Amino acid sequence: MPNSSSNNPVIPIRLADFITNAIDRLMLANIETPDLDARILIAYGLRLDRAQLLSHRDQILTEQQLRLLSVLIECRARREPIARIMRQREFWSLSFNLNEATLEPRPDSETLIEVALKQIQDRRNLLHILDIGTGTGCLLLSLLHELPHATGLGVDIAERAIEQAQENAQILKLLPRATFKTNNWVVGIQDSFDIIISNPPYIAHDVIPTLQPEVRDYDPTLALNGGKDGLNAYRHTIPHLPKLLKPQGFVIMEIGYDQARAVTALFKISGFKKISAHKDLGGNDRCLLASID
Repeated sequence: MPNSSSNNPVIPIRLADFITNAIDRLMLANIETPDLDARILIAYGLRLDRAQLLSHRDQILTEQQLRLLSVLIECRARREPIARIMRQREFWSLSFNLNEATLEPRPDSETLIEVALKQIQDRRNLLHILDIGTGTGCLLLSLLHELPHATGLGVDIAERAIEQAQENAQILKLLPRATFKTNNWVVGIQDSFDIIISNPPYIAHDVIPTLQPEVRDYDPTLALNGGKDGLNAYRHTIPHLPKLLKPQGFVIMEIGYDQARAVTALFKISGFKKISAHKDLGGNDRCLLASID
């Protein structure tokens, strides 16, 4: 990659040559998809789409462009995820901004939205939703996008996450149907809800150091760490959920691929009668659906 120090002259370079150099740099850093990642970041930096990237191959990059693109590629070479670099991630065909306090939304979590919507006979109903550990607000806001008369509350212990969720709700024009507040799990919540949804931290503490650098080094530990066995969040929340549910209401919680049996037991102890596991597109158990009625 070109030297980006402001003390050194920048040698003119064609876009096509920069792309080649960027791919080589990401290959050297053991990035799994160096070609794709390089092109996404370069298109983002130049504000071009993929077709324009091809048509501008002979463009000579300006010094400012070259420095910006070099920084973007170096960030990815350090294993910073593309969504973190761009501060944005798509989820349920909606765009969500990220900050340092929010988990990066992932496609597997869309399973929770699919399962929730299948339980709703009439999407025009006046439903009330609670999202525990809301992060970017992606779960709550995706549901509100599909349910035009629903309202919801998102809670998170991280104040910066709440700020980000509020910003995303404003961008998606889902205010004032969505409200957010800083809260320690469900402590002090007095309202009742038709749907309770959550993607809590469920990674066992000792497993976190073994995760991919993109997750281990860039997702907030608070949103990952589920304690010694990964079940702390479920123990804190599930016993309190029955009193927060309206009649015929239901709970959907994301789980780790090997946690269905343990979390099902916690639901049963708390009085839930109907509990079912649902798989993601990869065939792994991704969430539990639970109700008392």
